[in-house]
Amino acid sequence: MNIYNLKAEKVGDIKAPEQFNEVYHPNLIKRAVHAIRANKRQRYGADPLAGKKTSAKLSKRRREYKTSYGHGMNRTPRKVMWRRGRQFGFEGAFAPGTVGGRKAHPPKSEKILKLKINNKERKKAIRSALAATLNKELVGLRNHLIPKIFPIIIKEDIESLNKTKEVEKTFEDLGLKDEMERVNNRRTRAGKGKARGRKKIGKKGPLVVVSKNCPLLRSARNLEGVDVVIVDNLNAELLAPGTVAGRLTVYSSKAIERIGKERLFMEKL
Repeated sequence: MNIYNLKAEKVGDIKAPEQFNEVYHPNLIKRAVHAIRANKRQRYGADPLAGKKTSAKLSKRRREYKTSYGHGMNRTPRKVMWRRGRQFGFEGAFAPGTVGGRKAHPPKSEKILKLKINNKERKKAIRSALAATLNKELVGLRNHLIPKIFPIIIKEDIESLNKTKEVEKTFEDLGLKDEMERVNNRRTRAGKGKARGRKKIGKKGPLVVVSKNCPLLRSARNLEGVDVVIVDNLNAELLAPGTVAGRLTVYSSKAIERIGKERLFMEKL
């Protein structure tokens, strides 16, 4: 693979590590992404006593106080709204279907939302998603606007960019101007989500993979749709958003070297 500088000029080449030779496994990638998403979910549920805080007992027996005996009433639990001697005005309560009553099957916080995936499968899914980033056809199917240079392996100088304007200029020089314009074209969400802190729907743009903690992690985080990740922290969700592999990815040459040298995401020898 060719290595380019920040001006999109070829400055060398590098051999693709064996991780990029993995066969494309869309079903395995999907499983890995679903596991990541499930494990991010926060538990939620109704108050166990919700709708049950009313004393709503209705007896059908004879000669009991506050009984419905002889009134032709069904067995729905009821609470007393008014009384006149031994005559009562009842209103349905407690049971599902009554005003203020409990839900029949509310969400329960004790429900286990987590999903497990074998470590070998997880690593294989990451390798498969890595290989998909080098497949021009798969990247095009995700509607990315692919630049002339592909795959995009940039000299490690990209990691030292510490201003957002510099990152924007570099992306433009690399031929990613059209891609960034596509990502910046956000639309308003349909439905109630507009009132719940997620008014706009964005698109996923380029993923930048770096070799270590560097200024680029901060300088690129304000760019719409762009994610920057240290190579150790790569996962299936970053490489295949929405379970669809083939994300347009910009690699630092040092990150590629680390993938090969440290045998990242491979089985232990």
